[in-house]
Amino acid sequence: MDDTAALKRTPLHALHLSLGARMVPFAGYEMPVQYSAGVLKEHLQTRAGAGLFDVSHMGQVVVRAKSGRYEDAALALESLVPVDILGLAEGRQRYGFFTDENGGILDDLMITHLDDHLFVVVNAACKEADVAHMQKHIGDRCDITLLDRALVALQGPRAVNVLAELWADVAAMKFMDVRHCRLHDISCLVSRSGYSGEDGFEISVPANKAEDVARRLLEHPDAQPIGLGARDSLRLEAGLCLYGNDIDATTTPVEAALEWAMQKARRTGGARAGDFPGAARILGELDNGATRRRVGLKPEGKAPVRGHSKLYADAEGKTEIGEVTSGGFGPSVEGPVAMGYVPVSHASVGTQIYAEVRGKYLLATVATLPFITPTYKR
Repeated sequence: MDDTAALKRTPLHALHLSLGARMVPFAGYEMPVQYSAGVLKEHLQTRAGAGLFDVSHMGQVVVRAKSGRYEDAALALESLVPVDILGLAEGRQRYGFFTDENGGILDDLMITHLDDHLFVVVNAACKEADVAHMQKHIGDRCDITLLDRALVALQGPRAVNVLAELWADVAAMKFMDVRHCRLHDISCLVSRSGYSGEDGFEISVPANKAEDVARRLLEHPDAQPIGLGARDSLRLEAGLCLYGNDIDATTTPVEAALEWAMQKARRTGGARAGDFPGAARILGELDNGATRRRVGLKPEGKAPVRGHSKLYADAEGKTEIGEVTSGGFGPSVEGPVAMGYVPVSHASVGTQIYAEVRGKYLLATVATLPFITPTYKR
């Protein structure tokens, strides 16, 4: 029996095959993990030039208040996230997360204020659950629509040059700006954001026009197709969380070091403090600290420390203190990098702990995140 038969395909599936991609199952889809250049070269290409990623497996959702007022849609969604959405300016995007009654993270997402509604991008593996979650809790106030559109990410220091060939006005956009535009006479929605730590853009495209746009972008000499392998190493070096690995329902935003994403208006003493799932725990941790913390780790030597590796306070492996959630080789760092959770007593930069790798306990030092210097256009 063909295991790939049940996998969904993105609108760019045929293009991936024509470009020689190696396809793998990911979040219910058949996705390109790498092309002929290989993960290492694709990673470095994105850091130095521009890389094009297919992220069409992710969910694109419109949240529109039945009243037709943006304010009503914003306040409805605020009941599910500890984020200031009412104060989000039109044409701007903000990172956020759905939380549960225990303060755990159900999914992380990008939220955009567009005209009189919200445009929300959610993770592929969670999109059906996320839509159901919104329908259940705010469906009486809002229409929730999962769009059938493709999504591509153009990332890297040359991304603006590549995209400017199709739309010159892109150069004026700042980090987290979102604009409607026409690319190759195709109506698109462009955000200056991404998941690599580099300047770049995410482009929402009608599904039947996705290959046209992708091919035009790849015609530029600075642009190359990039697979999921390099996407993972790029986001790890950038200290960015992968849902299901670094954050999930067992981790709170404060434990995950994501308090920067919770604005003053939703915190204790703010204009709309609390009134989101898990508020008591999350606000308590914001005010008093959590007992554990997501940290960056730099293992000694060249051996990568993978996810689920146990972390110890001592070289003999007697006192277990945590676990690695993401780890691998950082091509730009030229060495292994990892992230994981440790007690706050071991979370200070410079603290030395030990990771178990094939029965040995390797020295790892708590490091500042991100491991690279981001190049977002502020």
